Amino acid sequence: MSNTNTHTVSQNQKTMLKPPKRYKVVLLNDDYTPMEFVVEVLTDVFHLPHTRAIAIMLMVHESGRGVCGVFQKDIAETKCNQVMLRAEAAGFPLQCLVEEA
Repeated sequence: MSNTNTHTVSQNQKTMLKPPKRYKVVLLNDDYTPMEFVVEVLTDVFHLPHTRAIAIMLMVHESGRGVCGVFQKDIAETKCNQVMLRAEAAGFPLQCLVEEA
């Protein structure tokens, strides 16, 4: 039988990890992107229910910006890039950005 050393770590010795920072994905209003396209992006990219997507679209329209979701940094950046690529492919000037939550 082999002799193995088993190390036990007491609760005091464990390093507590901080949860990762969270980042908001924000859509910005413009005068050219159709509301229907914004709702489509919100449902397809962010997997939001249709009613929630309409509410966020109206917030963007009325206040100039709206938060689509809060994610870890890499996920937020990926979703922002997906929005920008879809808008560019469709020929719309829709802008999206990532901000620390």
